[in-house]
Amino acid sequence: MTKKKVLITGAAGYVAGQILPTFRERYDLVLLDVSAETSPDRPHPEGGQVAGVRIADLTDPDRSQYAHHFEGVDAVVHLAYLRRREDEAIDQYTSQRENVDMAHNVLRTAYDAGVRRFTSASSNHAADWYERNLIHDRKMEVLDPYELPLSDNFYGWSKATYEHLGFLFACGVFGRKMGVVMVRIGSPTGHEPPDQHGDDIRSFKRTMGSYISPRDLTQLFMKGIEAPDIENEHGIPWQVVYGISNNTRAFWSLTNARRVLGYEPEDDTEVKYADSVRKHILGLDGPERIGRLGAPSQSGVDR
Repeated sequence: MTKKKVLITGAAGYVAGQILPTFRERYDLVLLDVSAETSPDRPHPEGGQVAGVRIADLTDPDRSQYAHHFEGVDAVVHLAYLRRREDEAIDQYTSQRENVDMAHNVLRTAYDAGVRRFTSASSNHAADWYERNLIHDRKMEVLDPYELPLSDNFYGWSKATYEHLGFLFACGVFGRKMGVVMVRIGSPTGHEPPDQHGDDIRSFKRTMGSYISPRDLTQLFMKGIEAPDIENEHGIPWQVVYGISNNTRAFWSLTNARRVLGYEPEDDTEVKYADSVRKHILGLDGPERIGRLGAPSQSGVDR
């Protein structure tokens, strides 16, 4: 069977590093990035340089400079991202707008090249207002990906804008419908255990719910490429899905990832990090710990 031709942007980045081992075997790849060098502070399975990366600046508004890379491509996985500058939160609009502009460039170039499926790294931060203001205070139990995306920071705003841009190219208003899957990635922490947070129980519990393992992340992006029918209830091939493993303590819904894409995550932090759960949640290491309800119980165990 002929392999699908898949273009990956940000191919030397951290997320790409988790999916590349399997993708190299499964697909005919076109790898794009501004450099083949990996970041020294983010682990990558291919070490210092990623083989086969073609250099392209996708922020360039002159799309003819990189359009040839998209020729004959079946699917695009957009992972490229410009790190935000260390500005004050209120001043980050301009740097995040550059990422929105790049997402548009990639979407438009893929569309013009006849690409049938576009899968992109959105982020859980596209709707992080709910998490910080409702989820952790137990005013909301689970966040569905079709809730209105609300963020209180420009990074989340940029990711929510990715999602809406994708809808424009999926809905058919420009002449054809390009299938679009936006993955709100949770915590792709590789093989790092969630107890890296030490005594910060709030961060620990968040990671237990938001974690996605490398093999689950790989599977989810593969499903985004290969699922035969991703139309929503309105006949538009556009899906926003959360990118997490099968976590017992999940607070984001995987309903449409399972039903539409056929995603079947294999890992669960409750099992994978069972020893850490006992230590941090049940308080078996001595001092009372904060339980599931956000306050310590008399026994140190959740009531």
